[in-house]
This record gives sequence, structure tokens and C-alpha cells, in this order.
Amino acid sequence: MTRIALISGKGRLPHLLAQRLQASGQTPLLAEMEGFETLGTAHGTVERFRLERLVPFLDLLQDQGVTRAVFAGAVHRPRLDPSLIDPATVQLLPRIMAAMQQGDDGTLREVIALMGEWGIEVVGAQDICPELLAEPGILTDAQPVGQDKQDATRGFRILQVMGAADVGQGCIVARGQCLALEALPGTDVMLAHLADLRARGTELPAGGVFCKAPKPGQDRRMDLPALGPDTVDAVHRAGLRGIAFDAGGVMLIDRDRMVAQANALGVFLWAMDAP
Repeated sequence: MTRIALISGKGRLPHLLAQRLQASGQTPLLAEMEGFETLGTAHGTVERFRLERLVPFLDLLQDQGVTRAVFAGAVHRPRLDPSLIDPATVQLLPRIMAAMQQGDDGTLREVIALMGEWGIEVVGAQDICPELLAEPGILTDAQPVGQDKQDATRGFRILQVMGAADVGQGCIVARGQCLALEALPGTDVMLAHLADLRARGTELPAGGVFCKAPKPGQDRRMDLPALGPDTVDAVHRAGLRGIAFDAGGVMLIDRDRMVAQANALGVFLWAMDAP
């Protein structure tokens, strides 16, 4: 028996992948880490697990014939409870802790390595739904002008530096000035903070571009950045002119609704060939 496991985090993406897999006649094993419940019972029974009991979870996947796994949705590194660690997982604890000290990328690489040791290949969400990625081009009626293009280019240079330091996958640039960097709280918090600053009358350059791209050298099977209609709304509230994103490295959730929302608000969506 060959089976794929869908390991879900927060957001809309896990639902899209579950629907796609089930529509193709597959019966994925659905799983969620405790504290990041999203799927509910909409797509069937969901196995819940904790990092402290990782080995029993990997054994379960193996027993259920799982040979591939796809990770979808947002998760953060959980706080470990030593009292819950089982004897088998405790043997892996030095590896897990060392990986977590290396940041998100190091943690994800170790997860992929461990899955491989159990005979499970990790695939990307974009391998299940290739249409999540956009071809290079402008998707909207609104078009970036000269200043927007300069800001986007500068934003992508900033993201390269941020990514090398394992900091984040997004930033905001207006008239050549970096207004915000995405950190652990995420995109929504960054954009809401900028909207609040503008509402308070803080003197900031007008307009601006929200730039989004994966980190340089990132394993694109996990933690690929995503955008959706809510992001478009937040960009508009922040007073920005548009979004520039890596065409091959950023997933668009509910693309049709996202483009329609952007057109209604006069926000441009630019899928760029990352410089």
C-alpha cells in the first residue's frame, strides 16, 4: 500500500490540498500538530501528534503505508514539554534541539532528513497543486510604474540579505526606503503595524511595495511563502501600491478571488523573476 500524508498547519492551504488529493482518488492520511488544528472533520479523521512523541508518529505513518508526505500551512516551533517525551524520541532529542538552534531552515532540513530515515519522501504543496505558482507577469489591471519597479528591485535585494540570516520572507519598500521587515509575528502583523502608523499620521513615504520571496537556498518542499485575498486587503489598508513576489517561489491561495480583490482595490500583483 502506498499513501501520502498531509501534515497540516494553519490557513487555507491544507484544505485545498486535501480536496485535490481526495478528488484525484487518493485517501491521504491527515495529521496535525497539537496547537495548530485546522482541518477539523471536514475531510475525514485527523491524527494529532506532538513533537515530543515524534517517533511514535513516524512509526504510525510507516504502519499506515505512507511513503510520501506534504506539509501545508503555518506552524511555529513549539515549546517542548520534557515530561511528555517518550523513550524512543528522547534518543533524537539532541538532533532536534541542535536543529531548532539553527532556526527555521535548520529545523525543516532535520524534519525532512528524519522523514527520509523512515522511508518517507517529502514533496512540496506545489507538486500537488502546480497552479498555486504563477508564471512571471502582472496579474492585475493596475500596473507597477517606474518607482514601484525600483522599490521591488530593492525589496528583493533586502530579502536576499534577510533570508541569508534566516529572518523572514517579506519586506516593504517605499521610494527606496525600507519601511518594515517581516519577522516571527508574520506578514499580517507587519502590514497592520504599517497601517496603524499611517493612521496616526506618522510621516512616511507615500505608496510602497510589499515584496515576498523564499529565502535563498531554502528547501522549497516546506515553508514556501503564500499570499491570498486577505493579504491584498492588508496591503491596501497599509497604503501600498502593490505586491511583488517571486513567480516560482510564492503560492497564491484562491488566486481568482485574490486577483479580483486586487482589481477592485487598484492594487497590482506582480509575479517577478527574482533578480
